[in-house]
Amino acid sequence: MIRHIVSFSLLLAAPLMAQADPATDYADHCASCHGEDRLGGTGPALIPETLGRVPGIEQVIAEGRVSTQMEGFAAELTTESIAALKDYITSPLDHLPDWTADEIAASREMNTDYQPAEKPVFAADPMNITLVVETGDHHVSVLDGDTFEVLDRFATPFAVHGGPKFSPDGRFVFVMSRDGWVQKYDIWSLQEVGRIRAALNSRNIAMSHDGKWLAVANYLPTSLTILSTEDLAPVRLVNVVSRDGTPSRVSAVYQAPQRKSFVLALKDAAEIWEIATDPDAGPFHEGLVHSYEKGMEEAVGAEQGLFARRRIPINEPLDDFFFSPDYREVIGANRDGNKGVVVNLDVGRAIAELPLPGMPHLGSGITWEREGHRVMATPHLGEGVISVIDMEDWSLVKQIKTDGPGFFLRGHATSPYVWADVFFGPNKGKMYVIDKETLEIVKTLEPFPGLTFAHTEFTRDGSHVLASLWEDDGAVVVYDAKTLEEVKRLPMRKPSGKYNVWNKITFEDGTSH
Repeated sequence: MIRHIVSFSLLLAAPLMAQADPATDYADHCASCHGEDRLGGTGPALIPETLGRVPGIEQVIAEGRVSTQMEGFAAELTTESIAALKDYITSPLDHLPDWTADEIAASREMNTDYQPAEKPVFAADPMNITLVVETGDHHVSVLDGDTFEVLDRFATPFAVHGGPKFSPDGRFVFVMSRDGWVQKYDIWSLQEVGRIRAALNSRNIAMSHDGKWLAVANYLPTSLTILSTEDLAPVRLVNVVSRDGTPSRVSAVYQAPQRKSFVLALKDAAEIWEIATDPDAGPFHEGLVHSYEKGMEEAVGAEQGLFARRRIPINEPLDDFFFSPDYREVIGANRDGNKGVVVNLDVGRAIAELPLPGMPHLGSGITWEREGHRVMATPHLGEGVISVIDMEDWSLVKQIKTDGPGFFLRGHATSPYVWADVFFGPNKGKMYVIDKETLEIVKTLEPFPGLTFAHTEFTRDGSHVLASLWEDDGAVVVYDAKTLEEVKRLPMRKPSGKYNVWNKITFEDGTSH
C-alpha cells in the first residue's frame, strides 16, 4: 500500500516538475534586459564568467535586486522554476562568444548632456577628492577630502571591479565593471562623459603614463582592449595568444609609468607581456636575430612603436602583481599560491623566489622605508599573516600574525602606521594599526564585531583614514590618523574601495598600484 502511495505522489509531482522550462522562462523574463544570447544588454551578461562571484542568485531571481531595474519573479515562477533558471544561467554556453572591434565601437554611448567645466564646480580641493565605490546599489560617491561632504553620487555599470583609474591631472576618472563596461566621469564637472563595452567579462583597467590610453584586461574574449581616453574610442584590440598558440585570459593589466608601458599578467600562459605606450619603443625581437647593430637588424617577429608587444618567458603562469617603486622588478604569485617570484623586467627573467605560503595577495602590497631599507608588505588570503620583505635582497624580515586572512593594506608617507584588515573568517570586523618600524600591532579596532570592516584610504595630507563597514547598510568611518580615534561616520550602501585622487596619481608609497 505504501509503495502505491509513493508511486501516486510521484505521478502527481511529475507535471509540476515538467513545468520547469528554464529556456522559455529566460526568453520570457530575462532576454529583454540580458540579451537572447545571455551576453548582456541593459543588464549584465548571465554566464558563469560574470556570475561566478554573485551570491544568492536564486534569491535575486525571486526578489529582484535593490536599487536596480532588476525586478523579482517570485509571483510568476515556482521555486522549482527559479532553481532551474539559476542552473540554466550558470551553465557554460555551447560556444565561447566573441566581442569584435566593431561591436566594441557600436556599444559606445556618449552623454549628450555633458558640458565640460572650465574649473571645478565645487570649492573643495580637487586633489583631495576621494571616490567611494558603493557596490550595494552600484554607485560612486564623490567626497570632499577635507569636510567629507558628498559632492555627488553617480550611477555606475553593474558590479564595478578593480580600482578606478584617474587621468594624470586628476580631472577624469574611469571605472570598469565585471561585464566589460568602461565609464568616464568628469570630476570637475561632476558629470558622466560616456561609456563603452570593451569586452564581455573584464578584470581591470590601467592608464598609460601620458594619460592618452586606457587598457582593459579581459577574460572573455581573451584579449586586451585599448581605448582612447579622450573619447573612449577603441584604438586596438589585442588577441592574447601565447607563443605556443594557446589563448590566455588576462588576469590583470598594470601601468608601468617609468617604463612607458602596460604590463600584463596572463592566466593561462607562462609569459608576461609588456605593451609599449611609447611611439619610439622597440624593436622587440621574438624570433631569430642575425644582427642587433643599428640599421643592420635581420630578425623574425620584431615589433616596434606604439603598442608593440614584448614577451617575457617565465617558468609558470604568475598573477596578482606587485611592482618595485622604479618598476624594474615585478613580483607575482604562482598558481599554487605558495610562493612569490621576482622577475626583472629589464633583463626579462626571474631573479629570485620568495617563500610565501598561504596565498599572498601581492596586488594589495605596499612599500615604505625602514631602517634605511625599502621593504614591502603583503597580506595572505589563506592564513592570518602579513609578510614583510626586504626589497634589497628579497629576504623575509618578519611575518606578523593576525586573527585571520586579510585582503588590503594601506599606509602614507606622513604616517608611522600601516592599516591592515581581517577580511575573512569570524574576526572580519578587526582592523589592525601596525608600527612601520617595530612591525608590532599597536592598536586593534573593532567598531562592528562580526561584520566586515575593511579597506582603508588616507586623505591627501595623511591626516585622516577612511575605512569601510562593508555591508549593505554600511558606512565609511573616518579616523584621525594620529590619535587613531573615530571622528565621523558616513552612511553608505556596501562601500568597498576608496580612492584618493592625489594618492593615486602620485603613486603614494602606502597605496597599492
